[in-house]
Amino acid sequence: MNYRMLPAILACALATLGVTATAQARDTKLLLPLSAAMSANDAKVRLGDSVKFYFGNQPTPPVLERLGADKTNQKTNSFGKSAETACNWAFLSAMLRLQQRAHELGANAVINIVSNYKNVEMSSDTQFECHDGAIMSGVALKGEFVKLK
Repeated sequence: MNYRMLPAILACALATLGVTATAQARDTKLLLPLSAAMSANDAKVRLGDSVKFYFGNQPTPPVLERLGADKTNQKTNSFGKSAETACNWAFLSAMLRLQQRAHELGANAVINIVSNYKNVEMSSDTQFECHDGAIMSGVALKGEFVKLK
């Protein structure tokens, strides 16, 4: 091994690690429209109508029974995708998880759904929060499972 080259090799390796760490640290907060996410990826068909979803302060029919609350944090690969495309996939994954939990509890609706990224709530009737990074995008949702009239 040529030890005279060692400092140059180490400098290149450290520079590469620095660039990689910076690229992976990107975390862009986006507020995206629920309507677009529900229109993407065949979301309406995939979610069906066995469970109704109510975001933020949207009005609901009368609540007959409260069955608990839960949260989900779903991520998807964002490499080579637009932020919106990746976020819509993560959103659908989160919605499917809420639907699955509703079925497990015998609920027919999830109400008061809020974005809950890193346990910081963001409530909206029209938008959801997504965090887009260099390789991953994530959506965290929290909701209450109920039986509605």
